[in-house]
Amino acid sequence: MLKKLLKLFKKFVMSFFMLYGYNVLVPAVAIIPINLITVLLITFFSIPAFIFLIIIRLVVY
Repeated sequence: MLKKLLKLFKKFVMSFFMLYGYNVLVPAVAIIPINLITVLLITFFSIPAFIFLIIIRLVVY
């Protein structure tokens, strides 16, 4: 049980840093806000959620 929680925590931290790194590298038009919902989406759904957030950001805004 503890290993699963540790793995989930690692994914949470990595998704936060992935969002932060993306926001540092892209222009201001395509920045994805770092909040609990976006971090949790990327934590549970990984790369597909990250790509989906990028597409939504570019299409909607």
